[in-house]
Amino acid sequence: MIALVQRVSQASVRVDGEVMGQIGRGLLVLLGVVDGDRQAQGDWLADKVAALRVFPDGEGKMNRSLKDVGGRALVVSQFTLAGDVRKGTRPSYIRAARPEAAEPLYDAFAARLAEALGRPVETGRFGATMEVALVNDGPVTLWVEREPSRG
Repeated sequence: MIALVQRVSQASVRVDGEVMGQIGRGLLVLLGVVDGDRQAQGDWLADKVAALRVFPDGEGKMNRSLKDVGGRALVVSQFTLAGDVRKGTRPSYIRAARPEAAEPLYDAFAARLAEALGRPVETGRFGATMEVALVNDGPVTLWVEREPSRG
């Protein structure tokens, strides 16, 4: 499971012109589910995202988490994070989980993140073509990945 996490001052996601989710200060999480992922990877990743110390403390050091600052989270599914461009110029998405496996894991990730934060999490619409708008604060962007367990 892959999360591209961006610290934002604001972010939103639209589907067919309708706002599906929007946040102010917080984290935008683009989430890719990889073939072989299980809920354990999503739980680990959600707990990690909730605890990431990427917000400044009183001295300006990145020492506070989303939970510490009372920030919000917006989670958007993005299978293209599993794209492989090592060969040629057309990405291969063979690593991406099939939608019937990925959607429940995406939903479970968002639920676990909400539980870890103690507040609702905004989301996009799984499988839809979405327009994501954001103001990256910092900029701060992190790639967080939890490999699927084998066996």
